[in-house]
Amino acid sequence: MNVALWILQAVLAALFAASGVQKLTRPREVLVAKYAWMQDTPPATVRVVAVAEMAAAVGLIAPAAIGTAPILTPTAAAGLVLMLALAAGLHVRRREPSGVAVTVVLLVVSAVVAWGRFGPYGW
Repeated sequence: MNVALWILQAVLAALFAASGVQKLTRPREVLVAKYAWMQDTPPATVRVVAVAEMAAAVGLIAPAAIGTAPILTPTAAAGLVLMLALAAGLHVRRREPSGVAVTVVLLVVSAVVAWGRFGPYGW
């Protein structure tokens, strides 16, 4: 199970790092064309989301990999669960079923990592 959790952590970290970098580096017009929710969201909020995604990506891997404060790994996963629950609410409110589906899948994977690392497969 430890290997499976590491794989899930790595996949989540890669996805959220890529998403965060994209939101920070691409022009707003390009992002709005890809993510409809961004047209109603202030640019500062998008940047906060991007920074949170990148921090979570680092938090999922770095603390446990270097052995310093490994409690931050499940904490990062729990933070993603909270952020994804809010994102799912946004997509439900905007009536974006595909956004809800993707968000819920990522939420479940993040919850599994948080459960595993806080619980029976912690450090």
